[in-house]
Amino acid sequence: MGQPSRNGYNWGPEWLSPPPNGSAGTASAAPAASPSRNDGRPERRRGRGGWAAALAELRTLQAEYEAWRDQLPESLADSRTAELLEEVCAVDLDALDVELPRGFGRD
Repeated sequence: MGQPSRNGYNWGPEWLSPPPNGSAGTASAAPAASPSRNDGRPERRRGRGGWAAALAELRTLQAEYEAWRDQLPESLADSRTAELLEEVCAVDLDALDVELPRGFGRD
């Protein structure tokens, strides 16, 4: 085993283990995992307005990217970043604003 440091941790192969008294450097517990089905697939999110909420989020993100594009310095005007920002800003989100028929998560 390695030599203990000032905070009580061992700096050897067991360096991941806490000190014996557990007082120094205690870490918070990891958040609990969300429940899932028994078959290992994640839970499907169901709710009203899923498509409309997703479209609203896309519009918000597109507005943020437009602001970013508009504030790019001249030195980045011809960069790959500027090209990609322009592509994202050019996407016509209004074309996606449609009423989906039943069977597309609306049953």
